[in-house]
Amino acid sequence: MDEGLADLLHRVVMLLGEAARRRIDDRDSLTYSQIRLLGTLEEIEPATQHRLAQALSVSDPAISRALRPLETNGLVHITIDPDHARRRLVRLTDAGRKAFHTAGKPLYDELRTELAAAGFPYERYLKDTLRLAELLESD
Repeated sequence: MDEGLADLLHRVVMLLGEAARRRIDDRDSLTYSQIRLLGTLEEIEPATQHRLAQALSVSDPAISRALRPLETNGLVHITIDPDHARRRLVRLTDAGRKAFHTAGKPLYDELRTELAAAGFPYERYLKDTLRLAELLESD
């Protein structure tokens, strides 16, 4: 791997870690993991807890623990799967959808600002990523 690219990727990971730590310290906001879980759920809902665990590359018990505060705060709704009584289906509530979009925007803006300040060619990266997604969708 190109050393310049490796350095840029290292800085991206560091910035994400710093943003996640700040969010953990702010008890009123969603953590990065919670934002990621809500975003993943929005893409694949309704989802079983097992499917969410697979999508996020975590264990089933980790998903169960992560969902508890989200359900308590009314951001997700968990029901028994009518096709299989031992499975639970998870859905976003309207409040969960709103919380995801509201919490994700400041994180996105913060990351974008930090990357630009660190010299990361964010606009080029974004353009190249969108173009690659278009090419992959056309196949």
